[in-house]
Amino acid sequence: MSPSLNTSPSGSSKDEGAGIAPQNKGSWSSFLKSIASFNGDLSSMTAPPFILGTLSLTEFSAYWTQHPSVFIAPASEPDPVKRALLVLKWFLSTLKPSYSTRNDKYGSEKKPLNPFLGELFLGKWEDEAGTTELVSEQVSRTIHIKQIGHALLTLTPPTSSSTIARSPDPTPSAQKETYLITLPNIHIEGLIYGKPFVELNGCTYISSSSGYAAKIDYSGKGWVSGKKNSFTATLYPAGKEKEILYTVEGQWPEAFTIRQGAGKHGAVVDTFNARTQPITPLTVPALDQQDAWEANKAWDKVITAITKGDMDATNAAKSRIENAQRELRRKEAAEGRDWERKFFARADKSEEWWDRLAQQGCPGERIESEKTGGVWRFDEGKAREARRPFHEGLSPC
Repeated sequence: MSPSLNTSPSGSSKDEGAGIAPQNKGSWSSFLKSIASFNGDLSSMTAPPFILGTLSLTEFSAYWTQHPSVFIAPASEPDPVKRALLVLKWFLSTLKPSYSTRNDKYGSEKKPLNPFLGELFLGKWEDEAGTTELVSEQVSRTIHIKQIGHALLTLTPPTSSSTIARSPDPTPSAQKETYLITLPNIHIEGLIYGKPFVELNGCTYISSSSGYAAKIDYSGKGWVSGKKNSFTATLYPAGKEKEILYTVEGQWPEAFTIRQGAGKHGAVVDTFNARTQPITPLTVPALDQQDAWEANKAWDKVITAITKGDMDATNAAKSRIENAQRELRRKEAAEGRDWERKFFARADKSEEWWDRLAQQGCPGERIESEKTGGVWRFDEGKAREARRPFHEGLSPC
């Protein structure tokens, strides 16, 4: 994910800062000057408290599973082509909650809180699909992250006993399917007016170990034509981009249509409406039952201050967390030890699956682990042992 910022006015100068309260306009002008030549990861910026949101980035992973039945559907599909299509549909369904404003008010995006090393966000969804659990852990220091652009999805498709018997490696792991997903570039519009909103641009890919790939092209509203937040996606055999099996078109915050074959005239096989699709609420423990390292509890004083509009209290509470984290890092360095991750482990360098999948279905993409703070995978062994309190005797602030 390579965010960019657009501060160029497209209206009159009198509209500058129109979305900012009068008492904050001085800080806003200074902020605009500091980002005029900014090029990098937005999470590394120190933003004025009044444009901070009340969510930490660790909570954003919940947006990938607001529709659990859509998320788990690929695992029940025996056909590998349709399975890849369902993965594509699921990913497209995550774009609105992940990148569009959470309150549906255009031009009201807020900068999320930067997660600290060890921050956790845990919860579960319960619906007709069953119980889906969420484990989100910040495994790297944000200052060490120079590239955020890939995700990995692993699923076990339905397999008959006869197929397993014929498999040269009839173990559960041999039946697993892996999808490498690249994430879109983010373009922030409307900053100069104090009414920021997100546009996605460029293209992203999904590459599957089953031999299929998808390409998603994003486009915004142009000067003359086009609709904001538009996209076109195609699914095809890996390496054969012109042999289109399915085409998906629409606007990612609104709705999209899936058609068979290439173009707009194929038979409609499915649709998805991001605004009308019911959302399954995520259940998280009550605040008094959360560990000190869980996001809602750790950021509680900051969130309370932001909600009240108390910018001095916001800055003070946020600084306490940041200073405490710096002290923990200094202590670790002095003692020659590394931070203990509770749910994830660094992937072995011998696991070159990401490079194979990138070469197969993601042209020009490569995972540069030195820019991402490493490549991390969920560790079932660690997860079985993890329990509250997660870091006994330690506090994040």
